[in-house]
Amino acid sequence: MTDTRFKDRLDALAQWYVTLTRQSVRHIGQFYAPEVHFKDPFNDIRSIAAMIAVYEHMFDTTDNPHFIIHDRIVDGDQAFITWVFEFRLKGKHYSIAGGTHLKFNAEGLVVLHRDYWDAAEELFQKLPVIGALIRWLRRLFETRIDLTAGRG
Repeated sequence: MTDTRFKDRLDALAQWYVTLTRQSVRHIGQFYAPEVHFKDPFNDIRSIAAMIAVYEHMFDTTDNPHFIIHDRIVDGDQAFITWVFEFRLKGKHYSIAGGTHLKFNAEGLVVLHRDYWDAAEELFQKLPVIGALIRWLRRLFETRIDLTAGRG
């Protein structure tokens, strides 16, 4: 499969994510191989059935979940996309920025889907109680650089 074909598959997959609904989750097999390996900060699974369960859980626990796709890069049988995932939880709006590494098989189906996003920054620090602890830890380990040091 050529890079152009993988780009076309990635474009179709990105469009599927942008328009994702509880009903369209069942069409995941159009894009993902049965033995797909999916990993994000909360899940590490290896099947379409498990992926469907992850997305159904997303629709069960959040209001109006949706993805906004930004950059797309294709290199051979691999791709990387950047995105923002927006949703409401208990009446509060959340926006999570992240990226996804994808690998395609010869048929153009995704065999690896690895999401990268900082759960502490993007989610935990925005929550009451635990958020204060996360923000304190971030301040504790933050490097502070004095750009005026050494200037005469």
